[in-house]
Amino acid sequence: MAEGCSGSILQFAPFQSSVDEGFWHRLSSLKLNQLGIDESPISITGFYAPCTHPQVSNHLTLLSESLPPEEGEQSFVRDRSHSNRNRCAVPGILYNTNTIEGFHALDKQCLLREEAKKIWADIQSGAAEKDSALLSRFLLISFADLKKWSFHYWFAFPALVLDPPATLADLKPASDFLSLEEAESLSVACNEWRKSSATADVPYFLVTLGSNSRATIKHLSDWEACRHDIHKLLFGFYDPCHLPNNPGWPLRNFLGLIYSRWNLKSIRFLCYRENRGFADMGLSLIGEALISAPQEWRYEQHVPSSVGWELNRGKRLPRCITLSKSMDPIRLAVSAADLNLKLMRWRALPSLNLNILSATKCLLLGAGTLGCQVARMLMAWGVRKITLLDNGRVAMSNPLRQSLYTLDDCLNGGDYKATAAEKSLKRIFPAVEAEGVVMAIPMPGHPVSIEEENIVLEDCRRLHDLIASHDAVFLLTDTRESRWLPTLLCANANKITITAALGFDSFLVMRHGAGPFRPTQDAENALSSDMENMSLCDKNGGQRLGCYFCNDVVAPVDSVANRTLDQQCTVTRPGLAPIASALAVELLVGLLHHPLGIYAEGESASSNGTRSCEQPLGILPHQIRGSISQFSQMTLIGHSSNSCTACCSVVVSEYRKRGMDFVLQAVNEPTYLEDLTGLTELMKSASSFKLDWDDEAEIDGDEFVEI
Repeated sequence: MAEGCSGSILQFAPFQSSVDEGFWHRLSSLKLNQLGIDESPISITGFYAPCTHPQVSNHLTLLSESLPPEEGEQSFVRDRSHSNRNRCAVPGILYNTNTIEGFHALDKQCLLREEAKKIWADIQSGAAEKDSALLSRFLLISFADLKKWSFHYWFAFPALVLDPPATLADLKPASDFLSLEEAESLSVACNEWRKSSATADVPYFLVTLGSNSRATIKHLSDWEACRHDIHKLLFGFYDPCHLPNNPGWPLRNFLGLIYSRWNLKSIRFLCYRENRGFADMGLSLIGEALISAPQEWRYEQHVPSSVGWELNRGKRLPRCITLSKSMDPIRLAVSAADLNLKLMRWRALPSLNLNILSATKCLLLGAGTLGCQVARMLMAWGVRKITLLDNGRVAMSNPLRQSLYTLDDCLNGGDYKATAAEKSLKRIFPAVEAEGVVMAIPMPGHPVSIEEENIVLEDCRRLHDLIASHDAVFLLTDTRESRWLPTLLCANANKITITAALGFDSFLVMRHGAGPFRPTQDAENALSSDMENMSLCDKNGGQRLGCYFCNDVVAPVDSVANRTLDQQCTVTRPGLAPIASALAVELLVGLLHHPLGIYAEGESASSNGTRSCEQPLGILPHQIRGSISQFSQMTLIGHSSNSCTACCSVVVSEYRKRGMDFVLQAVNEPTYLEDLTGLTELMKSASSFKLDWDDEAEIDGDEFVEI
């Protein structure tokens, strides 16, 4: 209002909001990782500063640091610490609903009244005089659609309503209101106030003008010392508005404080504005407001009515922003991939540890039907570090059953499965840390010539290093003998090992038990210990679970020689591999969440104990055997064998003593492992064992003999 319009109603320029994208990203993270379905109000911090441009108003802005820190994070905003002149911090409250229906159903007038009550209480208690930012409290309601990355929101800036409204007696640029000396002195004082880290973001203040034209700025709490200079007193505030004829929204509650606390009916105010970071008396305004509010306004129990919901293009409507188009595709893919897992933690699985899953390095030996399915299941569970090892090429028959390959991978002789699978995983999910290793696994029963020995030994060393650098190993190859060396190396290193094997219509999924020696026990100490006991017991004194070879009474040999094509290929019902792969990955996830890890006892579906019920993911079986033809599945427990050709203490100790020479002998000599472990003697003893049948005994057909 210009000077000629004195006596008209004082009109205020509404506050405008601005939300940085970082705020929505932080809110999404907070919602997924910590809040879940909790709709409790959240304390937040908004920021604004005096207007710095003659044609542009400043907004109240929300940044990523406006939200409270997540668990384990350090707070960016500590009690709205005074330090940043461009960020005057004001307190706010956020109501974030779980559904869009809940957002629309919020009682907006009730929420606004509650925040206005807080402002009124701060005025009456004197808290607003000590911390003037409390006069600018704000309210935000929102709904975050985390599947579409869209956010519905609505700001409110509660303002106490003077009834009747204040009238404007005068309003003009400060440079016109003050003498030249007063204007210069006030500019210097304001610049000093804004320069000091103690006062830079204090948005309300008192200005006294002495008889010598000197301006002094003081805190609201210094009112008693200034009240006697009432005719030379200005009530100043940081004005975010640029309009030449209207003060900004923060003045509304300031007038309420001045009238209610100090009983002033004629108030001269300073709308402090800047130009390029310095006080500008030409942009700043000085005006006089006249208040004639009812007497009850001065009583604490009287709460004035309030207004303040922000308009959207002139209408009382919420706003909506969608970030999916502006987000980096990889970042969007990561957020979408983790969404299902983080939603699990809201209700179904609060103890799910996504950090363990994302940090676990998985080595997949075999990139065929099982390897492809396991890799995808691991990514679905949040595993981000996957290495696939295979030396085969993609054949024309593969893409239909092996889900990571397409026809293009089969052309020109076929790409190596390991490298094709790596590329496919990165196409599916660019954030995965995938690696393909083209390498053959040395196998017993497949002797090598002297010329090939160096190559085979190098493969052995490379496999040893790969297993050592990973946390979990999946044995997914299609021959029994190809699992022997990885089983030995995993037993030696105490690595989590999961085996999945397929028949035509049946499958086996199992986790290997811990190795025969503790991780810190060396070969010499192992040899001097009681080998019998050590090989059968885990570190907790219980009987050690067996590996894939513990039930065998013969060493692994060449299983593909002299076989027809249907015997050489893995001929299975198509639905078998996805089932076995899913169970293998679920077994790993359960093992990672078990407090005993690799040393966890085997549990079965018929277990009567209560320990399995305590685990959020259910029981942790040792073996799962299933049949599609019977549509059945059972859980079994098998303990380690002291004659196992892969994991018993004799074999592991021999490997620790002789290293790759031992592996080479096992590969080249078919009976070496049987002789070493005593299986040869066991089979001889079994052959000489005779049963004497009593022909005269009558055995009922319904009875059986238990051996």
